[in-house]
Amino acid sequence: MKSERERTGDTADGRTGDGQAERATEAFVAHRNLLFTVAYEMLGSAADAEDVLQETWLRWAGVDLAEVREPRAYLVRITTRQALIRLRTLGRRKESYVGTWLPEPLLTTPDVAEDVELADSVSMAMMLVLETLTPTERAVFVLREVFDLGYGEIAEAVDKSPAAVRQITHRARAHVAARRPRGTVSPAETRHALDAFQRAAATGDLQGLLDILAPDVVFMGDGGGVKQAIPQPVVGAGKVAQLLAVGLGRITASSLRPAQVNAYPALILRIDGEVDTVVAVRVDDGRISGLYSVRNPAKLSHMRRETTLCR
Repeated sequence: MKSERERTGDTADGRTGDGQAERATEAFVAHRNLLFTVAYEMLGSAADAEDVLQETWLRWAGVDLAEVREPRAYLVRITTRQALIRLRTLGRRKESYVGTWLPEPLLTTPDVAEDVELADSVSMAMMLVLETLTPTERAVFVLREVFDLGYGEIAEAVDKSPAAVRQITHRARAHVAARRPRGTVSPAETRHALDAFQRAAATGDLQGLLDILAPDVVFMGDGGGVKQAIPQPVVGAGKVAQLLAVGLGRITASSLRPAQVNAYPALILRIDGEVDTVVAVRVDDGRISGLYSVRNPAKLSHMRRETTLCR
């Protein structure tokens, strides 16, 4: 039976035994991309995910590796616990956030899109669905549905019984199913819709925008109180099209560039060479049903380089 200290990764003095430091570092580096992916999916914030990884490392460096059977599972457990602590802090921060809060976009490597399940789980649309879960529901859903961890492993990570984890999984799965995109959307379909949107937006073609927008489309903007953005979501094709025609009509086609963001095609607006806005989309039945515009500079730092995500 493992002690609480061993299960959580804490030690009395935070030191590793002789000869362990190199092995601990190798194991952490080998699984770092996985751990970042777990933390990011739980938090929706790359900056906070990086902080969680630092906390994970501090605890992992103090673990007696001789008593660890599976480093990967152990590291995921530490990361999950630290992410849950951070997720509750994030909840309090979001309450005082200026305007609409959107997940932090990531410029992802092409291989992420090849893993259909992983790509779906980190899409902006799915990240927003995950935001509607409680912290524990989100952790359980991510670990079970995305990373395929066993109920026993998840139970240790979230301090619940396996039976309770099964119930939480069922509840979270039903919650997500009711809110996720209505069907599986390929990157090619998203790219096609985005190309049509880009052409219409760049020319101020109101009818063209209406043709590509779903009747119940939602436009959300996140400026974080630093950059101008719509304060509340705008709903409806007519209202969204008019908003875009006015706001984007002055933007030249060359200013908007396609990119792979959160594993799906998106648009990046650069001004004077710097990323000003990232526009991600949700596509249902060939039409854009969600537009997510992130302008908060604090959330755009990971758009300078590609981020590797993995399971």
